[in-house]
Amino acid sequence: MRRPIIAGNWKMYKTVSEALDLINGLKQELKGETAVDIVVCPPFTALSKVAEAAKGSNIAWGAQDVYWQEEGAFTGEVAPKMLTDLGCSFCIVGHSERRTYFNETNSTVNNKVKALLKHGIVPIMCVGERLEERDSGKTFNVVSDHVEGGLKDLSGEEISKIVIAYEPVWAIGTGRNATPQQAQEVHKFIRDLLKKAYGGDVSAGVRIQYGGSVKSDNIRAIISGEDIDGALVGGASLKVKDFAEIVRQSKK
Repeated sequence: MRRPIIAGNWKMYKTVSEALDLINGLKQELKGETAVDIVVCPPFTALSKVAEAAKGSNIAWGAQDVYWQEEGAFTGEVAPKMLTDLGCSFCIVGHSERRTYFNETNSTVNNKVKALLKHGIVPIMCVGERLEERDSGKTFNVVSDHVEGGLKDLSGEEISKIVIAYEPVWAIGTGRNATPQQAQEVHKFIRDLLKKAYGGDVSAGVRIQYGGSVKSDNIRAIISGEDIDGALVGGASLKVKDFAEIVRQSKK
């Protein structure tokens, strides 16, 4: 059975002191929770301090983005080895906000996935459709394009190390979320894509999260889907009690 994974995307929230309050609260609240992989992804400014605070706990940490070059004159960017230096286990790539506001493409996502894998960091690769794409019946086309483009030229062994996050863009920060049936339908579609391309053993092992207005009162229904292995949590990850309750409700 695939192990559930709950990742908190703190986005552009929390100063260093606020981030420390949050991680220390989560450590206390989630102490002893071993049935779910727990990940927090703070902003870069707080990452080193959160890493220090989380060390030795049951909470892993990751980044919200990365650049694929080893080093160089890329002002404002962060290289994979800088993340490994902080002990990062995970990194989000291809989030819809990166695609929308910062021109992220399937090609750049693919480059980032490959760079992270090279450095032993698990990519959390985001895919998902906008509202107009869902309403026009293009959900599967968009998701297929994101999955195939993001995973281009990767081996089955490499695919098995990746987490995929299905995030319907129309459900992010809107208070709306896909029904459990809609979420499961797309998760199954993604798993079937992987099965066709890489075989049943690989597809059966890949963890696929749902992301989009996940809260403590809807996570049980969402995670009940056979192909849904956790959640990428936004706003609800910024409060200790809310995020902790999502983790507790996510046990399969």
